[in-house]
Amino acid sequence: MALRGIDLDIRPGEFVTIVGPNGAGKTTLLRILATLSRPTHGHVSIAGHVLPKGADQARRQIGLLSHQPLLYGDLTAEENLRFFGQMYDVPAVEARLLELLDKVDLLERRRDRARTFSRGMQQRLAIARALLHDPAVVLLDEPFTGLDPHASDRLEEMLHLLRDGKRTVVMTIHDLERGWAMCDRALVLARGKIVYEARTAEVDAATFRHEFKRVTQ
Repeated sequence: MALRGIDLDIRPGEFVTIVGPNGAGKTTLLRILATLSRPTHGHVSIAGHVLPKGADQARRQIGLLSHQPLLYGDLTAEENLRFFGQMYDVPAVEARLLELLDKVDLLERRRDRARTFSRGMQQRLAIARALLHDPAVVLLDEPFTGLDPHASDRLEEMLHLLRDGKRTVVMTIHDLERGWAMCDRALVLARGKIVYEARTAEVDAATFRHEFKRVTQ
């Protein structure tokens, strides 16, 4: 879906959820923010870097978690993190990867190959990968896709690691209730446009559900 007239300003430290029907343009928007796609028109700035000219610098400020964990299956958990740490020149990478494996409750599985992990465990390892270089911006593209209810609940617990007030988080999600519960502000994208937005501190969940149905019909 082509995006049309998107005007979006996300403050540092804010957690923003983007919801909308299939084909609304959510993944397209996130790919542009992740520097994976170029907009044909308009202006995009990520962590102070203007795209596409500053894409290389912006990528060092971005952590990406999608429904594909982007891991190497034949590498162990710690080998995956070590590889990505070397790519991003992470200082004291050994201490950093052990710290994150502990936070996502995978320290005891650090020497197991990623392909032996369950889908939920792979997503937890992918969180560690996304946070390894301490990015200012974290992008989550449908991170709950393919997870069973238990794994989804576990992943949500892990994602609360991101609610530290220091990182800016943008998440696309199909689950309206879960997305609303996790964010500071929610946007509804439909037909390539932002058609509604609300802050969780100002609007209750029932009102947001009602408005979502109204603007996406």
